[in-house]
Amino acid sequence: MRAFLEGSKAIANTVSLCRPGVISAYPITPQTHIVEELAQLVADGKLDSQFVNVESEHSAASVVLGASASGVRVFTATSSQGLFLMAEVLFNIAGMRLPIVLTCANRAISAPINIWNDQQDSVSLRDCGFVQLYAENVQEAVDFHLLAYRLAEHKDIMLPVMVCIDGYILTHGIETLDMPEKEKIDKFLPAYQAPYKLDVDNPLTLGFLADPDYYTETRFAMQETHNEALKMLPELFADFSSVFGRNYQCVEKYRLEDAQKAIVAMGSVCGTIKDVVDELRKKGKKVGLLKISALRPFPMQDIYNALKGIPRVAVMDRALSLGSLAPLYSEIKSIFFAKKKAPKIISSFIAGLGGRDITAESIKEIFRQLNQREVVGKFIDLKAELLQDKL
Repeated sequence: MRAFLEGSKAIANTVSLCRPGVISAYPITPQTHIVEELAQLVADGKLDSQFVNVESEHSAASVVLGASASGVRVFTATSSQGLFLMAEVLFNIAGMRLPIVLTCANRAISAPINIWNDQQDSVSLRDCGFVQLYAENVQEAVDFHLLAYRLAEHKDIMLPVMVCIDGYILTHGIETLDMPEKEKIDKFLPAYQAPYKLDVDNPLTLGFLADPDYYTETRFAMQETHNEALKMLPELFADFSSVFGRNYQCVEKYRLEDAQKAIVAMGSVCGTIKDVVDELRKKGKKVGLLKISALRPFPMQDIYNALKGIPRVAVMDRALSLGSLAPLYSEIKSIFFAKKKAPKIISSFIAGLGGRDITAESIKEIFRQLNQREVVGKFIDLKAELLQDKL
């Protein structure tokens, strides 16, 4: 069904059709509209779910942990500092193998206080055990939630999934999209049947104390399951396409077939990059984009295959690893370490922090700077006059 909706409302309505039994969240900009809409659906009797009001994001994560452990499909959402307040619980959720779906409305981290978009929050927690999917537009944001539940609840996976959407750009932006219909969602996503749960009639322990004789094996099992999830995602994408007619991949190659220069990026900026690529292509420039949709599990082989024949590659990060290399750049660079067949230049550019616009001109500047010399950690659109006293 075609609809013209705010991203948050589209996500909330899609989540409601997934029939979560428990929803818990604490309001934080720019995530608030998602759970506000879900709370209204519950209050109006349109969603048969228990919405649990809590005093913090730590409590919200704890509520959905407990509900999921009892065998119920759950949902939560957060942003920025709220995600960090949840962090202790998120590691527990992943370690307990609970299939929770969390929406992260990406927002910059304090200090200084900033409520606008970059990807520092979710990228900083890329190692907490959650699968992480990054959406380019509202349609992807909606569809990725359906894929998230399907992947998380698969009996061979049982890992939580974080759907990452750029704050304001996607949460508050209004787009025309195909809203999934209930009948198709029911076909793609069956009712949740927990393979294990807390039950007074069949007692078990979740999150037990693991001494050195057992702990390594639990982490190894999670690592192997991420590998299994990476193999399973193409099958789920194909199944999703058969039901809804839309195609997705862990990495999307956009006009890379003969590209001499390419940008690697995640999230909503990929739409702008595509427009610039199309414009430069009309002028005879052989440029392209590699869009990363899955940061965890990280699709190393797909990235290698997509970029190995391209002479010059720029990795655009909207996050930092202070004191080191930019996060996505580090991971891309590591794929090609000591490889015989690799791009001659892999440069690192940092843009869009704290909501600063990444304009078409900014992207053209990255392509211009992607020449004979490798650039590492170059900030785009940096206002040098503000740095005289290092703020």
